[in-house]
Amino acid sequence: MDLHEYQGKELLNSFGVRIQRGIVAQNADEAVAAAKKLTEDTGTGWHVIKAQVHAGGRGKGGGVKLAKNLDEVKTIAGQIIGMDLVTPQTSADGKRVHQVLVTEDVYYPGDSEPEEYYMSVLLNRGNGRNMIMYSTEGGMDIETVAEETPHLIFNEEIDPATGILPFQARKIAFNLGLSGAAFKDMTKFVTSLYKAYSESDSSLFEINPVLKTSDDKIMAVDAKVSLDDNALFRHKDLAALRDLREENPIEVEAGEHGLNYVDLDGNVGCMVNGAGLAMATMDLIKQAGGEPANFLDVGGTADAARVEIAFELILRDPAVKAILINIFGGIVRCDRVAQGVIDAYKNMGNIEVPIIVRLQGTNADIAKELIDSSGLDVMSATEFQEAADKVQEVLS
Repeated sequence: MDLHEYQGKELLNSFGVRIQRGIVAQNADEAVAAAKKLTEDTGTGWHVIKAQVHAGGRGKGGGVKLAKNLDEVKTIAGQIIGMDLVTPQTSADGKRVHQVLVTEDVYYPGDSEPEEYYMSVLLNRGNGRNMIMYSTEGGMDIETVAEETPHLIFNEEIDPATGILPFQARKIAFNLGLSGAAFKDMTKFVTSLYKAYSESDSSLFEINPVLKTSDDKIMAVDAKVSLDDNALFRHKDLAALRDLREENPIEVEAGEHGLNYVDLDGNVGCMVNGAGLAMATMDLIKQAGGEPANFLDVGGTADAARVEIAFELILRDPAVKAILINIFGGIVRCDRVAQGVIDAYKNMGNIEVPIIVRLQGTNADIAKELIDSSGLDVMSATEFQEAADKVQEVLS
């Protein structure tokens, strides 16, 4: 589950991570009130207005702008709120902006020049350890840095038995070229950041940039936070931060029915039980010359009701030209699934796209007989390759 920037910063601040202070606003008038409040509390004269959407690259799409007075705050906030923000991480249609974060200006003059760094905390799936990835090249796309100057990216792996150790925090500060007060503040920042990541059961913390201010303070100017969905039962306060407006409405509805659904851009709808089989089925579709339109795992209780809901979700996509149902009957009996397909088909009326059903496992022979004798325009298959051939046939 992704958080908005302002939510991520609040989470970081609760663990002692210094953040760029800000106030969220739902309209232009609230933005002006927020700017006035920040001026009273921090003395800042300029403010940064940031669109709050679940996508990176907001500045490139016009979603992050500097306001030098209250009139500009109102104008800019009015322009950003309600816009469809297109960034490198959104579709061509963009994402509707419902709120902005009004923040203090932290690039103030002082004894030294501000410096920007990149820092993220994530799981290294290769060895099962968390790691801190960091670079002196903050404020840039980390992918570009990795491609053009990979020697400027550092990794620090954390032993889960000990957590981050003091020497590791010092090593990070040293590799970033810091000294004096900034060095000490960075070690504190890194330690608190890792604690926030670990204790919130997050899957990703990304801060780009981490800023060293002109008076040697270290703070998070941005915050991209992704929480582990499987651990949200331990963090009901964080689960309550979910913004359904930022998520695909079909995926949200599928989740309400206990279905694992991910919307894709292809032309063959998939209905499968089990994540591993679903991935293999998507590969099968590509080998047959098609493109998967979705990832859909109906789980181990694929009865008529769940199958009907799955059908409905798949058929909402006008790009779907065929549906492949691929079920392995281990926990669930194949004949039960077959009857569910038949009942759902009849309940929904005329389904205009071809349907291929491949059932294997417990009572697969009975299931095939049910499908073949149903009188419905449904093609049955027993083997994986047979299902692939029929997908290829209906697409050609």
